[in-house]
Amino acid sequence: MAVVDDDDHEQQVKPPQEKKKPESEDDKRRKKIVPGSLMKAVVRPGGGESRPAEGEQVIYHCTVRTLDGVTVESTRSEFGGKGTPIRHVLGKSKLILGLLEGIPTMLKGEVAMFKMKPEMHYGEEDCPVAVPDNFPKDSELHFEIELTEFSKVKVITADLGVLKKVIEEGQSWETPREPYEVKAWISAKSGDGKVILSRTQGEPYFFTFGKSEVPKGLELGTGTMSRGEKAVIYVKSQYYTESPLMPVVEGVDEVHFEVELVHFVQVRDVLGDGRLIKRRIRDGRGEFPMDCPLQDSLLRVHYKGLLLNEEKTVFYDTKFDNNGQPLEFSSGEGLVPQGFEMCVRLMLPGEIALVTCPPDYAYDKFERPANVPEGAYVQWEIELLDFNTPKDWTGFSFREIIEDVEKIKGTGNRLFKEEKFELAKAKYEKVLREFNHVHPQDDEEGKEFSNTRNLLHLNVAACFLKLGEHKKSIEACNKVLDANPVHVKAFYRRGMAYMASGDFEEARADFNKMMSIDKSSEASAKAALLKLKKEEQEVERRVREQFKGLFDKRPGEIAEVGTNDRGDDAIGENFEKDDLDNLDSHEERTHQTTAPPPRSGILSQLRKLFTSVGLNRCTIL
Repeated sequence: MAVVDDDDHEQQVKPPQEKKKPESEDDKRRKKIVPGSLMKAVVRPGGGESRPAEGEQVIYHCTVRTLDGVTVESTRSEFGGKGTPIRHVLGKSKLILGLLEGIPTMLKGEVAMFKMKPEMHYGEEDCPVAVPDNFPKDSELHFEIELTEFSKVKVITADLGVLKKVIEEGQSWETPREPYEVKAWISAKSGDGKVILSRTQGEPYFFTFGKSEVPKGLELGTGTMSRGEKAVIYVKSQYYTESPLMPVVEGVDEVHFEVELVHFVQVRDVLGDGRLIKRRIRDGRGEFPMDCPLQDSLLRVHYKGLLLNEEKTVFYDTKFDNNGQPLEFSSGEGLVPQGFEMCVRLMLPGEIALVTCPPDYAYDKFERPANVPEGAYVQWEIELLDFNTPKDWTGFSFREIIEDVEKIKGTGNRLFKEEKFELAKAKYEKVLREFNHVHPQDDEEGKEFSNTRNLLHLNVAACFLKLGEHKKSIEACNKVLDANPVHVKAFYRRGMAYMASGDFEEARADFNKMMSIDKSSEASAKAALLKLKKEEQEVERRVREQFKGLFDKRPGEIAEVGTNDRGDDAIGENFEKDDLDNLDSHEERTHQTTAPPPRSGILSQLRKLFTSVGLNRCTIL
């Protein structure tokens, strides 16, 4: 039993303290308030119990008078003002210290008189609000404030030039953006309540987002609204631009737009260059994009294909040319044109979309229907009936997982052989991601799991190599060598990536390492070294030719560097097309490609060349 000294005390468990909110500039200013510098008298009580809070918009009239009743300035027309109340957002707008402290004490509809000493208005040291001309900032003044309204608002622009107050919430979270097509009821008033634009009659106003068809501030505000939402959008003059909707009215400092967003059509510039456009013409079921087939899925669609000629020639229609049966295909397997699949992935079940597709994403790189000419833009009208996502591996045995992996890997290998390297890579990488959640139960499973993972990494490396991303190919090989430092195939593939990038010494080291690890790989390694030697000789020949005559001039003469019509970009790297890692042999078929080595490879070859001709003391700048 432990003995506790009399002077020991039982420790108290203190509740976790909330992190203090950083002190704002307004908080620092409030500390300067001294008793008696700000006095309040209620002239007319307000209604309700709630008072304005930080982040809320307050709308108020303000009349400033001297202590003997002389009006200094006012927002009210009867006292010489414009009749437009002031709008501020507490915690965002710059306010004089007296109003910063006083307005949060008021109720809606309340009229109050604030007596302020100079340090509470424009006489405050370092006052953040500009002093109006001829304002008696050194005098004690009365500020009569009528708080007409306060409410939550969304700040849309940092300068508070566009704000939005929600009147009625919308039906979903999706909001319009460029180049969506929007239908909305719109009316507009000036800040003093004068009607500028009456609510449109007959049909809602139609405009295309991003084409300046409505004032800039209105478009920014509408871009935060969802279908069915009603809101007031407050737009100051700098965002009140001219548009087909309405002209700019001179002398209006701000406009209040009342907007009801009736509907918008999702239009997507899929590639971002205006060539592949998806336009939704019938809404689907669910929420975008959560209920779209973004992952690889089994899809069922009806579609009609048209040429963009004057006749709008239909070249295929599943409802007529496929015995009325929909097209079924698995996404991510290159079974349909790329533009077709990219757009279907962005559809909801039941949706109908009109897709305009350029030739390089349609049939110029896919099996061409007989009546679609080369280089033709096409249009597809697509209806996504439904889709099924593949089951995850939850509840699968290890053997079932490996069998599924082999199917996916087989699809990746087919795509690789069809030279669809991005799609093939995606298949392999998907399995590698899922492998993070697989846990072998014994040594035999562990060995098979490790071997399979290594092969997948090497297949990814092969894809990167074909895509010209040599550094990423090397990184994929390194993952294998980290797990198995004597993996011959990893050294071979990494050597090929080094050679393709112009790092010949690294490549030579990897090919020699192969032979030291496994004598059976000697033939493949020697073939690779022979190719490496030819690559080095070719690069040296080109460099010599390019710099021919540079060092033949006498001192003081200017030498012109020899030129090659194709330039540095024509320095090619020839490497062999090695088989995928599910094959047993290192033997490969020759496949010629052209890819310029990076500058680092060229520089190293230049240094070697200069050394060979006795110029090893030259400095390459």
